[in-house]
Amino acid sequence: MSLNSIFQYFVPKDKNFFPLFEQSSSNLIVMAEALNKAVNTKNLDERLEFFKEIEKLEHVGDEITHQIFLELSKNFITPFDREDIHQLATALDEVADYIHGSANRMLLYKVEEATEPIQKLAELILQACTDLDKAVRELRNLKNIRAIADSCIRINSIENQADYVFDRAVGDLFTYEKDAVKLIKYKEVLSALETATDMCEDAANVLESILVKHA
Repeated sequence: MSLNSIFQYFVPKDKNFFPLFEQSSSNLIVMAEALNKAVNTKNLDERLEFFKEIEKLEHVGDEITHQIFLELSKNFITPFDREDIHQLATALDEVADYIHGSANRMLLYKVEEATEPIQKLAELILQACTDLDKAVRELRNLKNIRAIADSCIRINSIENQADYVFDRAVGDLFTYEKDAVKLIKYKEVLSALETATDMCEDAANVLESILVKHA
């Protein structure tokens, strides 16, 4: 084996990890857009199609996450800490899981009316996913640390807004909804949507950890 080949073996596989992370974060935006379209249409057949799209995209996200883990097992040197790579991949996958879970609960529980809080939480999820994608795309060189930090701050603010929307919506359910079954259904859907924003914040926390280590 030549000396160049030996050196090449130890070069961090940036060309493998970063595109995969960007594919994962981009996939989240498409999922969040489909969720927004689903909760903003009154046509139940259209909504069902959006739910099917979300399910397919969730499988795409699973495959990307699996590929990241595979690359992690194959490469001795990585662009940043192996633990952070694993945590970021897992956090992005969790966002996808809860977007899919929210859609699935609406479908399985036959929640036909997408209330204003449901629509608002879906909108906040999209905002958070958009900021996640912006931050992930800055990881390639870590020169624009301010941009990543700003995205993380916005995601934290979005999660706080989601908490408020969720608490207010659940409070209203207990105050005004007399049908116990309907109350439980809507509370479950709202909870899954709010948790998706929590997962976005978890991913932002991993990104901030990476920033601290490379400051």
